[in-house]
Amino acid sequence: MSPIRILLADDHAVVRAGLRMLLSADPDLQIVGEAETGVQALRLTAELQPDVVLMDISMPDMNGIVATRQIKAAHPHVAVLALTMHEDDQYFFEMLGAGASGYVPKRAAPNDLISAIHAVQGGGVFLFPSVARALVQDYLQRLPHTGGERPGRGLDMLTDREREVLSLIAQGRSNQEIADQLVISIKTVNRHRENIMAKLNLHNRVELVRYAIERGLIDIEEH
Repeated sequence: MSPIRILLADDHAVVRAGLRMLLSADPDLQIVGEAETGVQALRLTAELQPDVVLMDISMPDMNGIVATRQIKAAHPHVAVLALTMHEDDQYFFEMLGAGASGYVPKRAAPNDLISAIHAVQGGGVFLFPSVARALVQDYLQRLPHTGGERPGRGLDMLTDREREVLSLIAQGRSNQEIADQLVISIKTVNRHRENIMAKLNLHNRVELVRYAIERGLIDIEEH
């Protein structure tokens, strides 16, 4: 199996050097390039076609939010993982809205970062626990209070198998991992995911994760 190809985007040379040393020790990971500005990150993504871009938010020329949005528009197959010192909800939601598949604070343990890289490369979403707890509460407070289930959003619309698939997607499992665990084909996983999103009026994995947390299908303390 080929190693996961990673582009580092951070304006601090010391941070990039530390990340290179850490990630290069894992044979499943390969650093293919480094960018110190958002503009460079966009250009190198086009040239190198990495699997994952580790994206800082505060960078000169073009910040990580704008760079992420442009990278995902031009290269939707490239996963972007935010690695930043910012842990407040404004940056989190802006990065996810721009297309990032995960958000990891720089204070995270090395194993968390490596797990996040594997999760987003496999098509999953990675939510760092301390960030997720605060941000999920913020998300829930934004929801309209209707006194009951929102129309078209109830779990009772899903089959038992669709609930299983939804829970596994929200845990960051790749399509292959879901197929292996449930002993079904990837094609069947994709069909279940399409049915779930249509029934719940959701549009991407981030919305699926939010919905699953909101409904208690996954415990954010475990992620």
